[in-house]
Amino acid sequence: MVRATMWREALAAHEAGRIRATEVRASDFIGPTQQSFVTQRVIPRVLRHTSVQVLGSADALHSWTYTDDVARTLVACAQSPAAWGSAWHASTNAPRTQRQVVDDIADIAGVERVRVSVVPVVALRVRGLFNPLIRELPKILYQFSAPFIIDDTATRRELALPPTPWEEVLRDTIAATKVLSALMSEISLR
Repeated sequence: MVRATMWREALAAHEAGRIRATEVRASDFIGPTQQSFVTQRVIPRVLRHTSVQVLGSADALHSWTYTDDVARTLVACAQSPAAWGSAWHASTNAPRTQRQVVDDIADIAGVERVRVSVVPVVALRVRGLFNPLIRELPKILYQFSAPFIIDDTATRRELALPPTPWEEVLRDTIAATKVLSALMSEISLR
């Protein structure tokens, strides 16, 4: 709601000639510089060959947007007057289920696939009694319980921006997560 209001206000200012505005939208971020569920929980657990719990449905299609592709889309929109006054979806690979993402991570890391299960909603609610961040998760479960897919067709066609290949996204993200894990282990040993 807040984001929609902000865009309507920016668009009204753009249409009135007070500013030049465009909006770039994305789905869940994934990438080496992104601190996310995937980098903090999924990749380390897959690399340790430990089962992974996901939110919502393990098998609902979901769009995952690479942070570098968001940056490329932002730059392209800023540099293209034809893009101003419109909202764009960042270049994004074909949707993948959470189970597919976990399996893809294992395959690209060259490790055995792990078991994927779903966090029960009741467990989220109980944990939420003690953790304000977890308390908010049930409010966004709709994004993971049913297909949550963005359409970047216009970005690909009009801005000529295909997404970074999925395998490259995961390779870079896994490599960065390994480096960060090694640094954190080294720091904790001191």
